[in-house]
Amino acid sequence: MKPILDVITIGRSSVDLYGQQVGGRLEDMASFSKAVGGCPANIAIGTARLGLKSGLITRVGDEAMGRFIREQMEREGVATQGIATDRDRLTALVLLGVRDEDSFPLIFYRDNCADMALTEDDIDPDFVASAAAIVVTGTHFSRANTAAAQKKAIQAAKANGRKVVFDVDYRPNLWGLLGHGAGEARYVRSDAVTEHLGPILSDCDLIVGTEEELHIAGGSEDTLQAIRNIRARSTATIVCKRGPMGCVVFPGEIPNSLDAGVKGPGFPVEVYNVLGAGDAFLSGFLRGWLRDEAIETCCAYANASGAFAVSRLLCSPEIPSFPELQHFLKTGSRHRALRFDEGLNHIHWATTRRPGPETLMALAIDHRMQLETMAKEVGAPVEKIPDFKVLAVQAAAQVAGGRPGFGMLLDGTYGREALFRAADHPFWVGRPVERPGSRPLDFENGGSLGAQLVEWPVGHTIKCLCFYHPDDPPELKAEQERELLRLHDAARRIGRELLVEIIAGKNGPLRTDTVASVVQRLYDLGIKPDWWKLEPQADSAAWHVIGATISKNDPYCRGIVLLGLEAPEDELEAAFAAAAKEPWVKGFAVGRTIFNDAARRWLAGDITDEAAIADMAGRFQRLVDAWQRVARRAQAA
Repeated sequence: MKPILDVITIGRSSVDLYGQQVGGRLEDMASFSKAVGGCPANIAIGTARLGLKSGLITRVGDEAMGRFIREQMEREGVATQGIATDRDRLTALVLLGVRDEDSFPLIFYRDNCADMALTEDDIDPDFVASAAAIVVTGTHFSRANTAAAQKKAIQAAKANGRKVVFDVDYRPNLWGLLGHGAGEARYVRSDAVTEHLGPILSDCDLIVGTEEELHIAGGSEDTLQAIRNIRARSTATIVCKRGPMGCVVFPGEIPNSLDAGVKGPGFPVEVYNVLGAGDAFLSGFLRGWLRDEAIETCCAYANASGAFAVSRLLCSPEIPSFPELQHFLKTGSRHRALRFDEGLNHIHWATTRRPGPETLMALAIDHRMQLETMAKEVGAPVEKIPDFKVLAVQAAAQVAGGRPGFGMLLDGTYGREALFRAADHPFWVGRPVERPGSRPLDFENGGSLGAQLVEWPVGHTIKCLCFYHPDDPPELKAEQERELLRLHDAARRIGRELLVEIIAGKNGPLRTDTVASVVQRLYDLGIKPDWWKLEPQADSAAWHVIGATISKNDPYCRGIVLLGLEAPEDELEAAFAAAAKEPWVKGFAVGRTIFNDAARRWLAGDITDEAAIADMAGRFQRLVDAWQRVARRAQAA
């Protein structure tokens, strides 16, 4: 049977909680970032990001943290049929921090955790045989049940002609050699551990470890002698990780010097956090090794991937994607601290963010000022506006019918309950941050923008409307650009997608290149939103210029959605037809054309909830039909 997957990793899976106050003690941490952790889980994610088809065998708890691991694996493209849900145990947790460049405190919460309950029953030989290689890890040889599980996997792999990779992954306290407070310790000599690991070596095709890890596997604190001892028991390719010195590989006979092994280029970078660097390293090495590339190339992939990891804060989230790795190997970086390289950071963000819709048809009801005015005109209290927005969610859900590609724009001012109800559906959700009608751009609620955004659900997209025309006075443009730059920085720092809405036509003429010149100006400033929301253009030529500008500056952009500006439905269909010929235009986000009439009549008490929902759903459905109609014609042309 030809393998379907490239690699399956086996063993630890945990949730890492990283202290965000770099330089502080864990005792003083005030906030934490959450990520998937554990050596095998990290490698499953890392290899998937680097273009391999990976899978994971582990156990997680039947609770939110276990579901987070499973869902993140699915988002990363990792095969999850080997992840068992343990209804009796909790998912493992790890608290981590960065004290300084030499100290990285961590505490393992792994008492009777789910992944250490892995047994032989969790190993499906057919699943193991579906991969070209498996990765077994040191920690899961520390207990009888987990060791038996990995040994069964090795037997299944060998019986089907698959490769076995051994990541020594030595953590003394997980072998019971040190106390809970010694999570940072990487090496304690133990003849018992060496004896335990010895029989494993002969079944391996690739053995990877730091010098200290090879010491424990080889039973000697002389690195070269340890490698010779390993070679006496195994014909495997041996990879010695040497930190900032890169690595050295021994595919055959062991020479008289460590430096005489096979090496690849090193990448001197600032060390920000070493935790997870080995998992990134092995992910890179496997990318080359499982594709039968030269050892030197494998080393380059591995060393560069490790460099990314040590230059950033977290573990699995920081492992590069293959486009990012290729870009770095081709062009390098002028930054020794890679986390400050905006070009690399953008590729990393764009190639690892959550999957998004290929097309987007959204009901926009993030309006605040317009609905306040309407309520005043009909004599209704503004306190009724939130209830109407909930009705709009029901209307959108009726049209979407649970299908992907639908969304809503909702605000937190009057749409708080509507946002909660939108979460009941698979909607794309965008939320505004601008103060309604502000020009120059100003943000709602004042205070710290980042502090506000960090409270948003991670799936919510930041939406910002800016009234910007190329003919605006220089001081106005400078002020608006400064605020957009601040917003872009906040969005990237807290990991939220950004939609920038530009309306130029209200403050000057719309020429063929007007909006394209605004888009180019923002790209020149380094602002690369995930989405653009743009007003209808006079003709297809204007859309072509806009599309060419995006292609030149950001091929990772998700696309453009068309706004409505309260246009009648027939005018919008004509605007759709002009826009749909440009591939970057992915759909629309229209509001008042859909809800204006229903809102006015409902606020005035002239129609029921059901009538308002039916009216909005009918209008939304007609726009959906119109967009899909013109999109089909554009594709057929």
